[in-house]
Amino acid sequence: MDLKYTPEQIAFRQEVRTWMQANVPKVPLQDFDTEEGFMQHRAWEKKLNEGGWGMVTWPRELGGRSCNLIEWLIFEEEYWRAGAPLRVNQNGIFLLGPTLMEYGTDEQKKRFLPRMASCEDMWAQAWSEPGAGSDMAAIRTKAVRDGDHYVINGQKTWSTRARWADWGFGLFRTDPESERHHGLSYILVPLDLPGITIRPIRQLNGLAGFAEIFFDDVKVPVENLLGKEGGGWGVAMATAGFERGLMLRSPARYQETARRLVSLYLANREEADRDASIRDAVIKAWMDAEAYTLSTYRTASKLVQGGKIGPESSTNKIFWSELDIHMHETAMRILGPRAELLPEGPDADGVGNWLDGFLFSLAGPIYAGSNEIQRNIIAERMLGMPR
Repeated sequence: MDLKYTPEQIAFRQEVRTWMQANVPKVPLQDFDTEEGFMQHRAWEKKLNEGGWGMVTWPRELGGRSCNLIEWLIFEEEYWRAGAPLRVNQNGIFLLGPTLMEYGTDEQKKRFLPRMASCEDMWAQAWSEPGAGSDMAAIRTKAVRDGDHYVINGQKTWSTRARWADWGFGLFRTDPESERHHGLSYILVPLDLPGITIRPIRQLNGLAGFAEIFFDDVKVPVENLLGKEGGGWGVAMATAGFERGLMLRSPARYQETARRLVSLYLANREEADRDASIRDAVIKAWMDAEAYTLSTYRTASKLVQGGKIGPESSTNKIFWSELDIHMHETAMRILGPRAELLPEGPDADGVGNWLDGFLFSLAGPIYAGSNEIQRNIIAERMLGMPR
């Protein structure tokens, strides 16, 4: 792997940096789990797309820039360096989008991707169910074929962004006699259909970032099937690979957190150095963020040359989720008792959003498939160990 950027890549980086400097909001947007914050983020996504940055790896005719994955990593580095808002439609652009590229028909790509890039369509992930979280093969929600429609009955839970979303993508059991990963189909569902009820689920911070989705005789056109009927498991594993291995958590996210952590340490060094292990923890965070970056560049180079993401995506997922916790726990140790203060508190100068980040980091080992499940995958599929 050549770690030197080409002149074209350097010019691309400068183009991204210039646009971000001119367009990133000067005042931070409100949390996108509030109604006002969601609308602000949706407007930002539209502006981003108008500048040609909605999803740079997609073909130009589908709302992108036809960039390769190395250029996407460069874009992400500049995006995070500029302090740009979090991507509210990340389930769509980072998870479903690449899956549509691989499994969607030409008609489906033209129908969904441009509207996804502009956030005209907001997407929710509708996989987990009560009793079927990390073990998606236990899914029970049924989609029974009736002519040119599927009739869906069941429940999804922990559906990210479902409260505000227009569409959901999920796995449904289209063969009622099937078991485990057989007989599942990947279906795209408008969330405003008759028979759908959405109930918000509140997080630790009191905001409803998740929701339950109830389906009662919901009729969805068969044309919304992604891939083959009964072949949903393979499609879902591709989405899971994007979620765990590359697209959802770019290394720039952790590089930026590491930079902030170093700045926090330097600003509080006199107190932090009373515990020598804090300095070591900061150094480890920086080194691990850089290691994850190099690993991701290696994976991207492999994909650019025609390779695919395999079970090694599980190692990535464990690494970035545990790195996120380590960095935020280190920040909590540096801040001491002040770590419990909210950033708007009268004595919270210099505290920032570390508390909110810490609370969110605790979910990392659970979402995208729990780390316990990922370790089983590594043991069985990478190391060849018995079940």
